[in-house]
Amino acid sequence: MKAIMVMFDSLNRNYLEPYGSEFAKTPNFKRLAERSVQFNQCYVGSLPCIPARRELHTGRYNFMHRSWGPIEPFDDSMPELLKRHGVYTHLVSDHGHYWEDGGCTYHNRYSSWEQFRGQEGDQWKGKVEKPNPPPTLVSFTGTKRERFLQDQVNREYMESEADHPLYKTFQAGLEFIETNHNADQWFLQIEAFDPHEPFFSYKKYEDLYPHEYDGPMFDWPAYRKVEESEAEVQHIKCQYAALVSMCDYQLGRVLDMMDKYQLWEDTMLIVNTDHGFLLGEHGYWAKSYMPMYQEIVNIPLFIWHPTIKIHNEKRESLVQTIDLPATLLDYFNIEIPEDMQGRPLKDVIKDDIPVRNAALFGMHGGYLCCTDGRYVYMKAADEQENQPLFEYTLMPTHMMNFFTPEEIKTMKPHKPLKFTKGMPVMRFEVQSHYNTSHYGDLLFDILEDSKQENPMNHKELTERMKGILVSLMDAGDAPEEVYLRAGLCPKEMGTESGCRGVKKKI
Repeated sequence: MKAIMVMFDSLNRNYLEPYGSEFAKTPNFKRLAERSVQFNQCYVGSLPCIPARRELHTGRYNFMHRSWGPIEPFDDSMPELLKRHGVYTHLVSDHGHYWEDGGCTYHNRYSSWEQFRGQEGDQWKGKVEKPNPPPTLVSFTGTKRERFLQDQVNREYMESEADHPLYKTFQAGLEFIETNHNADQWFLQIEAFDPHEPFFSYKKYEDLYPHEYDGPMFDWPAYRKVEESEAEVQHIKCQYAALVSMCDYQLGRVLDMMDKYQLWEDTMLIVNTDHGFLLGEHGYWAKSYMPMYQEIVNIPLFIWHPTIKIHNEKRESLVQTIDLPATLLDYFNIEIPEDMQGRPLKDVIKDDIPVRNAALFGMHGGYLCCTDGRYVYMKAADEQENQPLFEYTLMPTHMMNFFTPEEIKTMKPHKPLKFTKGMPVMRFEVQSHYNTSHYGDLLFDILEDSKQENPMNHKELTERMKGILVSLMDAGDAPEEVYLRAGLCPKEMGTESGCRGVKKKI
């Protein structure tokens, strides 16, 4: 038994032909859909990039306890569990966040791994005197400006597509398959940073999307509301679509290898992403600070299961990222740890039998969200200060740095959480980057209002969705302050006045 996962980053499913795109050209995604089961109701869990990858390892929501951070000593890691049970695991990736402070414990969970440098201002090629930045619509400052300038240096070393880290990542994955296609018991994870911004591709892909644009360079949108003209927005959509088409070409190389060695007979294939990306929809760029619209949270997923052999079919059952590690462990006949909240998708693939009635998703310090498959409810912070907010961890690192001395000074020992294997943890006071109080609570009927243009004002339905949200939070052992910041109350506390009393205690 073998398995391959092809994972992309920031892939908006509306740019894929199997999900209805008539703009982006993705013939290999269409080919994939014909060879697999396509999931229409797949949702994220914890956002953004590294929290989503922690779920991919642990099968458990983590955003209620932790923001961006490493695999923890108490975490169950799917690739490590495979390795312990005799399944060889190999990671090939150009996703630079794995090699920063906040992601540095993921790659060593695999039997072996390969890294490819150069994405998104990766501190790769050394050039003391940076080039003059090209004219651009975006004025980055601080660290973002440094990454922008470094990105310009890196691009000097990517003259051809074969020089690009996306190509190198897939080439390494194909080499692993070439070497090991006759072997048994292995899992290969081909993980691409693209189509994450900056949307840098090559002329042959850009030529697929002719359009009128004569402005400065614009392939790296800032995380903010759209301020650009209609022509500029269309330009960035074309740049993104060109990069998606470049990803599509690389996917096709994997499908060719599946054909060449008849791997469809004994090899599971999963193609997924961590989250989507807004490209002007709802008036926003990116994915993190705004309401969690469908373009961000309703993500593409395709699975070929070689023992079930169902293909060219769609499934409507609710599934999530947390289900993927359980699916892989089940496929290799390995016991699923009790702390995994995800469920194997075998019965969904076979007969569209649901594994859950509702899905929880969100971001640390940001929106608390749930869906029952028809309605999406987003619960905002109850007050503007969005406090108290804590991180629970044994690994005090942020995305690219350690916790600050000020944060470290707030540390208090905390009793074990139900998933920490009896280990006590450290609790730190932190500030949120994603205060949602000014957006307010939102409720949408995604069946009748798929573009989420008309928020609902329905008291009974709001209370029902709020009850679903609290039940999912209870099941995930959400800390008390997570409820309190959103003006919610854990079921066992009973009353809102009881919640307010706890807030004073915290």
